[in-house]
Amino acid sequence: MRFRRLPKRYAAVVTPLVLSLIMTFVVSLVATLRSVGASPDLLSLWLQAWALSWAIAFPTLLAVLPLVRRIVMAIVES
Repeated sequence: MRFRRLPKRYAAVVTPLVLSLIMTFVVSLVATLRSVGASPDLLSLWLQAWALSWAIAFPTLLAVLPLVRRIVMAIVES
């Protein structure tokens, strides 16, 4: 069975969704490891940190992405 793709109009939401999931996954893991080390509670603490980080990062990306695109277009050649 082949997975059905979303229409192109959803790219403006899917891009920050995927970006925020990946970035918060990595950053929250690094921050949690630095904070508590390789403790037995690492997985639980990290998942809590990841959920909170993502809940903040996704709407933030939705809000700032248009500004970031304008800044990038001002810096790079078209």
